[in-house]
Amino acid sequence: MTAAPSPDAPQHYLGGIALRLLAMISLSLMFVVVKLVAEAGIHLVESLFWRQALVLPFVIAWAATHGGIATLKTRRIGAHARRAMMGLVGMACNFGGMILLPMAEATTINLSVPIFAVIFAALLLGERTGWQRWSAVIVGFVGVLVVLDPVSGFAGGFGGDHGLGTLIAMAGAVMTALITIAVRDLGRTESAGTTVFWFSLVSMIPLGIALPFVYVPHGLYEWLLLFALGFLGAVVQLSLTGALRLAPVSVVIPMDYSALLWSIACGWWFFGTLPAETTWIGAPLIVASGLFIAWREHRRHIERPKEVAA
Repeated sequence: MTAAPSPDAPQHYLGGIALRLLAMISLSLMFVVVKLVAEAGIHLVESLFWRQALVLPFVIAWAATHGGIATLKTRRIGAHARRAMMGLVGMACNFGGMILLPMAEATTINLSVPIFAVIFAALLLGERTGWQRWSAVIVGFVGVLVVLDPVSGFAGGFGGDHGLGTLIAMAGAVMTALITIAVRDLGRTESAGTTVFWFSLVSMIPLGIALPFVYVPHGLYEWLLLFALGFLGAVVQLSLTGALRLAPVSVVIPMDYSALLWSIACGWWFFGTLPAETTWIGAPLIVASGLFIAWREHRRHIERPKEVAA
C-alpha cells in the first residue's frame, strides 16, 4: 500500500520512520501467528478470510477519523477487483512460503520485491531504467540465486516442504511486485485507505464462498490466534499508511529491511530456527540492491522537477 504524502501534509520524518519500523515489527509478529495458525491445523483459506475480515473494522474506523467514510467511495471498482485477485494470490503465496520456510529465509526472498518491481515497471509501464538501476537489479538477482541455492535445489528436484516453500515464496515476491504496479496505477486516483478497504472487501467474496468447505470448529486458543492475525494485519496496514503521511517514500522505505532482523529474532525465539548459510550470503546483496534502487528513485524525484523547470 504505497502513496506519496500530500505536499501540504505536515512532515515528521522521525514519526514516519517510527511508524514504518512498527509496521515491520508487526509484520514479523503477524507471520509468527501465520505459522502458529498453520500448526493449529487451520486451513490457509480460513487464515486469509479472517485476516481480511478483521482488517475491515479497523480501516473503517481509520477512515471515519480521517476524512469520513465517504473517502472510501470509488469509481474504479474493476481496478480494485483486479488488484484484489492479484493480492489474494500474492498473500496466499507469502503465507504459504512463511509456513513452509524458516522465517528469515522467507523474509529474505520477499525482500527481492523491489528488484522485480523495477523489471516489471520497465517491461509493462515502459519506465526508463538507467544502467545504475539495472546494475542493482543484477546484484540483487545474484543475491536471490544465492538464497535459492538452485544447484542444490535442482539436484534435489526442489522436493519436500523446503523446496516447495522456496518456489511458493518466490512466486509471492513476483506477485507482490506485480501488485505494486497495480497499486501505483490505483494511487493516481485512490487514497491508501480506499485501496486497502476495497482489497479487503472484494477479496472476502471468493474467500467467503470457499470458507464453508474448509472451516472447522475452534477453541479459545485458535480464535485468539485468528484475532491476533487480523489485528496485527490492521496495525501493519495503518502503520504503513501513517508512515507515508508523515515522511517521503525515500525516507521510510529503507526501514523495510529491518524486517529481516525481526524475522531472524522471531524465528529463533518462537521456532528455534536460524537462516541457512546461503541466506547469510545472499541477504546483504538483496538488501544493498533494494537500498540502491530506493536511493535512485529518490534522486529521480529530485531531478525530475529540475528537468521540467529547465
